[in-house]
Amino acid sequence: MASLITCPHCGPRPKEEFSIRSDASLTRPAPDADAETWHAYVYLRDNSRGRHREYWHHAAGCRRWLVVERDTQTHVVHSVTDAADATRTRGAA
Repeated sequence: MASLITCPHCGPRPKEEFSIRSDASLTRPAPDADAETWHAYVYLRDNSRGRHREYWHHAAGCRRWLVVERDTQTHVVHSVTDAADATRTRGAA
């Protein structure tokens, strides 16, 4: 059986329709931040095991950006949220 991701717009879809893009837990530096801060943001990453939030793009479906929380060791998907909704929620917190 294929692995399925439940898109909030399209319902359950095969994982091959999606592409993983980046870490959704990082905070982008201010545009005028120094080069060292930008270097750390762009290139330095922890590769931790366990639950992790990532930006995924539903490239072969609704083309929406999503925030997927999954376990990087077991690949179990715990939640999928539209990235616009996740950003609004994080901004209100």
